[in-house]
Parts: sequence; structure tokens; C-alpha cells
Amino acid sequence: MRRAVVIGAGGQIGRPAVEALARDGWEVTAASRGGARHENWPGGVRTRRLDRDDDAALGALIGDGCDLVVDMVAYGARHARQLTGLADRIGAAVVVSSVSVYEDGKGRGFDTMGEPDGLPQYPVPIAEDQVTVPPGDATYSTRKTALERELRAVGDRLPTTVLRPGAIHGPYSPLPRELYFVKRNLDGRRRRVLAFRGESLFHTSAARNIAELIRLAAARPGSRVLNACDPLPPAVSKIGAAVDAVMGVETQTVLLDGPARGSVGGSPWSVELPVVCDMSAAEREPGYRPVVSYPESLPETVEWLVRRLSGQDWREAFPTLARAYPDLFDYAAEDAWFAARPAW
Repeated sequence: MRRAVVIGAGGQIGRPAVEALARDGWEVTAASRGGARHENWPGGVRTRRLDRDDDAALGALIGDGCDLVVDMVAYGARHARQLTGLADRIGAAVVVSSVSVYEDGKGRGFDTMGEPDGLPQYPVPIAEDQVTVPPGDATYSTRKTALERELRAVGDRLPTTVLRPGAIHGPYSPLPRELYFVKRNLDGRRRRVLAFRGESLFHTSAARNIAELIRLAAARPGSRVLNACDPLPPAVSKIGAAVDAVMGVETQTVLLDGPARGSVGGSPWSVELPVVCDMSAAEREPGYRPVVSYPESLPETVEWLVRRLSGQDWREAFPTLARAYPDLFDYAAEDAWFAARPAW
């Protein structure tokens, strides 16, 4: 039986990836910092504790060798060198990167969005040969580029599929963007404001669709980079409407013609210019077809979010999201904005 080692198996992508590989006949070792115990995994999945930064522990996990390593948490050149240093014991790898590595050709990318004239103008759609930010240690994006460069430098010595997902969604997310709508509905907020007329497009990636692409890439190993996104992404206003439908509520959405007014109108998807990725390479090479649409994936996401929020502050439940978007639920500012516009 083919043996696969999944690193970061207890996370948002790792859980469905383990399930997909196990169903496909792989003997899976699921490794994570917490031990990756998950009662719903198919029988035969082995679980192991792993500190991703411990070289000796990673080498022991690989043991005498495996056919596949799937790495959800690799980050920076050092992690890439860990994997390439074990190339003689690994048949192939699938490593998760990010669409945040893309640059628009004028030095603008995700890292410059908040700077004057820093808004990237990407082609629509973005293909995998689009220029990327320089590698380095300064930001998430530059470290993901460094990871990719190191892995690609070894070529077929370690055939590696690098996947670039967009706005990942699904249960067990440390950064669940859907909370923006779910919490408002739970809090009885029946009016909301969306910048850019709610038309922002930030390509979504269902964890289950990424897992399917992992499964396909594992069956057809090679050295390549692939976008890992859903079909055409829904606009942010459509996401809100879909969440409302799942939760059975009716809301009023006020659309701003331009950007957010301070904290009012901004959302985790609110970009002025579209970020939409070309999925034709993934469809052509490993034969990717999405297994779930955005609306189809929402019920389990909403259910998980409601359960996680029960009895605790959202910042405690989702500290990563709170750090990224500290003003996500600035209701006082929203109320003041509405009060200043009685016509609404």
C-alpha cells in the first residue's frame, strides 16, 4: 500500500485531505502538534504528534521512507530545506502555499494594499506564471515565495506540487471570514454595510476542494505550481446572502460606492479590484473538478462557527482573525454611521 505522511493533519485543510487520501487507498500517517486525533477519520489512519520545526522528529516521522508527504504548514525556506534534505526518502510532495505570493508586475501585492498607490492590479484571471513577490523573511507572502523557490530548485529530485489557495473556507479555520456575517446574524444585526457596492471578488477555496486537488496531485506526482480555488468566486454580497439563507434570516445591506468609512463597510473579502485565479492548469494536469460549491459548503461552516462561538468572546475563539481584523464588529461605529444618515 502507498504510504502518505500528512503534516498539519489536524487543521482546516489537513482533516479533509487525510480523509480523501485514505478513501483513495493510501496508508495515511496524520501528524500535527496536537496529535491529530480525529474520530471521523477512516479506520487505519495513524496519528502522530509532531513539532514541525524539529528536524529530528520530522526525519523520524518519515522513517525509512514514504511515497508522499503532504505539508499544510510549511512556511519559509527552512521548512523547504527540511523536506528537500529528506528527498532520498520521499517519493513526492504536495505543499500548500498561497495566492498572496502574486505581484502585479509593478511591485504591488497583498503586502502593499494599505500603502498609497499600493493596490495591486492583477490580471483577471491570475495564471500560475504571474510574477511573484521576492523571497524573504519579512512577511507571510515573501516567506511563502521563499518556500516555493527552494522546493522548485531541486526539480525532480523531489517532485513537488505547490498549491496556491485563496480565501480558504470550511470548518476548523483559524481565520473564518464567514464569521463577519454569522456573528452579525447571531447578534441580531439586521442591517449591514458593504464597501465597493458589495461587488468585491476575492477567490475562495473550499478546504474540501483543496483536499480533492491534493488527492489528484498525489495520484499524478510532478513538479508544478497550481492555483487551488473554487469555481468562479461569489461577490461578497452573494456570500452574505448565502449565509443568511443558511441561518434563515433576512437582512438589509447598504452598499457603499467606494471604500469602507473607517471600520464601517469593510469585510474580510472587501477588495477594490478583483483577485480571481485561473484554474485551467489544475483542471488540465491532474484533472481537477471541484467537489463542492461555495453555497454547498456553507452549512457545515456555519454550524461549526455557531458551536465555536457558544459561551465565549469571538476574539478568544478566533485570535488569528481578531489580530487580522480587530475592528470587524465595531457596532458602535456602524450605529453612529446609520444615525448620521436618517434616510437609511
